[in-house]
Parts: sequence; C-alpha cells; structure tokens
Amino acid sequence: MVRADARENRARILAAAREAFAGDGNASMNQIAQLAGVGPGTLYRNYPSREALILDIYQEEIGLLTGSVPELLAGLPPVEALRRWTTDLVDAMRKKHALGAALSPDAHKSMADQSYGPVIAAITQLLDAGKHDGSIRADAEPADFLQLTGALWRAAPDRAQPMLALILDGLGAHRNG
Repeated sequence: MVRADARENRARILAAAREAFAGDGNASMNQIAQLAGVGPGTLYRNYPSREALILDIYQEEIGLLTGSVPELLAGLPPVEALRRWTTDLVDAMRKKHALGAALSPDAHKSMADQSYGPVIAAITQLLDAGKHDGSIRADAEPADFLQLTGALWRAAPDRAQPMLALILDGLGAHRNG
C-alpha cells in the first residue's frame, strides 16, 4: 500500500510536469521537481526517466478521458456526447504528440498498446448509446470510428470540427451546430 505522502508527492509531480510540459515541452526533470516542491531523489524514485513520467501523464489523461463517457451520456444526447468526447480525444492526441516527440519507438508503442483497449471501449459505449436511440447507424464500428478520427489531431485546429461533422454525418448522426 502506498503511503498518503507518497501519493501526494506523485500527484504533485504529475501536476507540475503537466504544467511544465504545457509551457515548455523541454522542461528538465530538475525543473519539474522544483515546481512540484520535491527533491530530485523523490522525483526519480517515482519516475526513473522522463519517458516514464510522460507515459504516466498520458495514461492518466486517457483514464480521465475514457472515464468521462458515463457522465457525458448522462447529460447529453449520444451524438453530442460523441462529438464532445472525440474533441477531447483529439486534444489529448495533440498533447501526446507534442509531449512524445522525444520518446523512443518502444514508448510510443507502449502508449498505443495501453490506450487502445480503453479508448475502443469508450467509443463502443458512445456508439451503442446512439445505436440504441436510433441516432447512429447500426453498422458503425468503434475501430473504424477511431481510425477515421485519427486524422483529426493532424488537421489544422480550425478544420477539426468541420471534419468531425463530416464523420458524424457519415454515421447518420449529424446535428446542426
């Protein structure tokens, strides 16, 4: 069992790293330790490498993203929930690629392997809700949707929403807006 102070240190390190990487993708481990208010030893005990830290940030973001589906579906029609969730996914992918420029090919593969199942499960929930209420065509496949939306993070930011509208229209689910 992890001690409360160790959990707090880890949470502070992750928060500081997210902040540091958002401002400067090249922030050093020492800068992150300083921002987190921990010593370098504490940082390296939790994260022996910059890569390990980035992987943990990414996994936490994927967990938050996939965990948001029930709340989205509770408050929004399925198509709007899918639109919002996909927009958040695109934002996460942009951050991942900004953060991950210096990661090894093995780390990139690890990120993809660890996130694929939870992301497909989240998309399945969203599509199934739309299929159930008739707003999404019955033959929509989660893996196909993920592959199509994979192009959105590479698109110019002002093009992502129009492209997403085309994808949703293809699902038989387009709503004006």
